[in-house]
Amino acid sequence: MQTPAARGALLVLAAVVAAAVAQKDPYWLPGRTAMVHLFEWKWADIAAECENFLGPKGFGGVQVSPPTENLAITQRNRPWWERYQPVSYNLVTRSGDEAAFADMVKRCNDVGVRIYADVILNHMTGTWDGEVGTGGSIPDTAAYSYPDVPYTKDNFHPYCLVNNYQDANNIRDCELVELHDLDQSQEFVRQKLSEYLNHLVELGVAGFRVDSAKHMTPSELKLIYDAVSDLNTDFGFPEGSRPFIFQEVIDFGNEAVSESEYTDMGRVIEFRYSSEIGRGFRQNNPLKWFYNFGEAWAMESDENVVVFVDNHDNQRGHGAGGDQILTYKVPRQYKMAVAFMLAWPFGAPRLMSSFAFTDTEAGPPMDENQNTISPTFNEDGSCDENWVCEHRWRPIYNMLTFRIATEGTNATNWWDNDNNQIAFCREDKGFIVINDDNVDLQETLTTCLPAGDYCDVISGEPTDTGCSGKTVTVNSDGTATFEILTTDEEGTIAIHVNAMSGSGGLTTAAPTGSTSDSGHTTDPCGCESTTEVTTTTTTENPCR
Repeated sequence: MQTPAARGALLVLAAVVAAAVAQKDPYWLPGRTAMVHLFEWKWADIAAECENFLGPKGFGGVQVSPPTENLAITQRNRPWWERYQPVSYNLVTRSGDEAAFADMVKRCNDVGVRIYADVILNHMTGTWDGEVGTGGSIPDTAAYSYPDVPYTKDNFHPYCLVNNYQDANNIRDCELVELHDLDQSQEFVRQKLSEYLNHLVELGVAGFRVDSAKHMTPSELKLIYDAVSDLNTDFGFPEGSRPFIFQEVIDFGNEAVSESEYTDMGRVIEFRYSSEIGRGFRQNNPLKWFYNFGEAWAMESDENVVVFVDNHDNQRGHGAGGDQILTYKVPRQYKMAVAFMLAWPFGAPRLMSSFAFTDTEAGPPMDENQNTISPTFNEDGSCDENWVCEHRWRPIYNMLTFRIATEGTNATNWWDNDNNQIAFCREDKGFIVINDDNVDLQETLTTCLPAGDYCDVISGEPTDTGCSGKTVTVNSDGTATFEILTTDEEGTIAIHVNAMSGSGGLTTAAPTGSTSDSGHTTDPCGCESTTEVTTTTTTENPCR
């Protein structure tokens, strides 16, 4: 028989486990899936985008740029990375002030789109002479003095540089690219950081992307997270909901710090996914190996990861992945990779929405006074001028309907041509075909779908009388004929049960009994696939 003490210990353990699981839930509403990073957008523009586009198109949430006051680095023409050099925890940046931030969070929540703040807990600024904060704060960066917090030099680790990735202490207690490294072992520092996070929770955010988490000690991060309040029920979050946490931990298995040290506190951002999907769609590793893409490739498990094709760092060559990373600059391959990510049942997907750049340090589109210029839109809904807005590309946003239609199903019936043409079912709910090969694809394949005429959501969508793009006829035996030429603008065809010809438009409604994409079941190894699965292995297969 258990003693009262033993029962109490079990209850405490159960509560800890429940909190960790809750911190992995993005709180997407039924009929919503995936988040998008609206990189460097202004708060007012994000609010309007939630109401006019993201909500109607089925997006689950938005990662926003850091909301804390940062150093306005005029000496470098206001680069994008100034947002990652905070001077205080006041909410005033070139994206807007606290009132605009609060208005954005409320308006997005009102239309069912969650907001995740990019937060910097590891460091403050580097040393800059004469620069001031975006809200008027005047730090003495050379003296490690930030009076609007307030921090003094005593609140930072003694000076040293991160230069040995085989030494966990060096990684966590020294300055990353000379950014002043906070000492989170101090209660005062942890208190200031948790107060900042609690203020964001009070304003209605659903969670946090934790910048440079790899460079902080997990036990100290846990103390900060544990001091954060439950989500604000005024914004529709259930009682007791813990903030969604996804942490930047770059881990390719060859350093002293690993992702697994952080997964008991929330999800991690899986950089292997970005690197390997880039290798595949750049034809440096055949797509035939993607039949078990995910944990079998030494990635963290499905419930522990946020996955992505590119992010604001590695699309510029910073961080991990190098020249393998796909970006908007290679649109055909990029759209195929995003379609695969949204069709494949692994992780919580994050889409990228960029501004155009040639200079990898350049900030967002600005006027002559260095004020951010808002995106404008073309007649087809795409962004004009210097905003790329990949999330407004039809082959990308329409794939959200595929992900919702196939919620809760496994990847089955894998097919490939032994190279870079692949296809698979999501049981009897959806089917996708991708041709990233140097030869045309002309195949009759088993779709697993009921007979009927389906609209390809990559090239169009259902109308009242048919399809605005390609129509795919599934025969009574479940087969259909597909053609994707190497000269076609799109390298993908995707069909699903919510996109029948003549059905009058796509829906973002979730399947019966579904909750959110964070609760799907997966078979990332395609174990239920038919004998069409390719099983040959070579030394190029990282899944061996």
